[in-house]
Amino acid sequence: MLPKGILKEYSHTLSMLMRFIDVVTVVAAGWLAYAIKFNEIYPMPRYVTALLCGAVTAASVYSFFNFYTSVRGKKLVSYFLSLFQAAAVMTLLLAGLAFFTKSGELFSRAWFMLWMLLTCSLLILIRCLLLLLLRFMRSHGLNERRVVIFGADELGAKLAATVQQALWTGYRITAFLDDDAESEKGVINNIPVLRTPRQLGAYLKENNIDEIWLALPLSAEKRMKEILHELRHYTITTRFVMDIFGLNLLNHSITDIAGFPVLNIHTTPMMGASRLVKAVEDRALALMIIILISPLLLFIALLVKLTSKGPIFFKQLRHGWDGRIIKVYKFRTMYEHSEEDGRVTQATLHDKRVTPFGRFLRRTSLDELPQFINVLQGRMSIVGPRPHAIAHNELYKESIYTYMQRHRVKPGITGWAQVNGWRGETDTLQKMQKRVDYDLYYINNWSLAFDLKIILLTLISGLINRNAY
Repeated sequence: MLPKGILKEYSHTLSMLMRFIDVVTVVAAGWLAYAIKFNEIYPMPRYVTALLCGAVTAASVYSFFNFYTSVRGKKLVSYFLSLFQAAAVMTLLLAGLAFFTKSGELFSRAWFMLWMLLTCSLLILIRCLLLLLLRFMRSHGLNERRVVIFGADELGAKLAATVQQALWTGYRITAFLDDDAESEKGVINNIPVLRTPRQLGAYLKENNIDEIWLALPLSAEKRMKEILHELRHYTITTRFVMDIFGLNLLNHSITDIAGFPVLNIHTTPMMGASRLVKAVEDRALALMIIILISPLLLFIALLVKLTSKGPIFFKQLRHGWDGRIIKVYKFRTMYEHSEEDGRVTQATLHDKRVTPFGRFLRRTSLDELPQFINVLQGRMSIVGPRPHAIAHNELYKESIYTYMQRHRVKPGITGWAQVNGWRGETDTLQKMQKRVDYDLYYINNWSLAFDLKIILLTLISGLINRNAY
């Protein structure tokens, strides 16, 4: 019978094995693509060189994305999205290498795209098979981690309930330990609550416990030090679960600053490689779209000029990334007018300020097309929270606690709130609150795949909306 911790004992060897399998997969995918494209088994020398470059690139990129650490506790969807993003980065790097070395014309583009597609598909297939194998092993009591939670209060109960809903992670909570627990206290989530034993380390060792999770409030620093001191002679994994449920978190994570572990409470996801991916996505798509729709832009500009007096474009100052002031372009949809005291009144149903042609532009979102110029300028993104008038920001930032956190990323032409119907007039505080909630969800869950999903939903159902007037 296999020992329960067999994968834990050989984790380093398995990590090296997975790296080797991934490199072989990249080469095999390229070889298979060559056989499919050219109907030949043995590739030409230059294609062999390309396969070797792909193997080296894959080894570097996949290590950067941390694919060789444990997947325990990770969301499967985000894990597979990371695989897709890594394949996209590898594709861009290899394409860039071919461009700068002027060797692209030596290779078939169809072969290259088939190679990348097969690589991504095989990587995901192999990871699926691996996870199914791990799930099978854990369902039979193999490769599981036995855990006790120190602290039977609300934090510990929430932690246990979350882990119990994700059994595929391989963690099994065996007991709660609590200094104030009594024998008759019973159970929490079908897990027994025990009073802390006098010899904590000996108890954990005798019961084959792999990990102890300290679910204590931040004020219990003294007790945590006592526990760590008591466990100093034992090699059991000890984790501290921070009590952050009462904090307002945005894109939170744990990082290291000069050797100090730091909890990021409010941060932007647009850092490092993510910022580069977002910038490339925006510029490439915006340039392509402007080229494709240039005849439409000229036609709309002509009609705006012919149907009412005034400039073609409406320019308005709004808050951008980090709250900086940016100038946003739109096709003018209203008659020229001025408002008292610098107020900005949102357009309403049957608003007399809106021109007949402007009403059509608003209904179809065509008035937003000039903002692709803002994207090329780097002021906006294709996907992100919609930029609001500065006057509206001043109004709502005092009423909605997290309102200004929308500016942790660049404002977008379309966004998660818009494709879910939260656009147009916000005549109540509740409507604006819902829009902010969706914007913050986008910031917390940003990924390249999420952006592409929103763009697709915008094309399918988000352009024409009954709330846009």
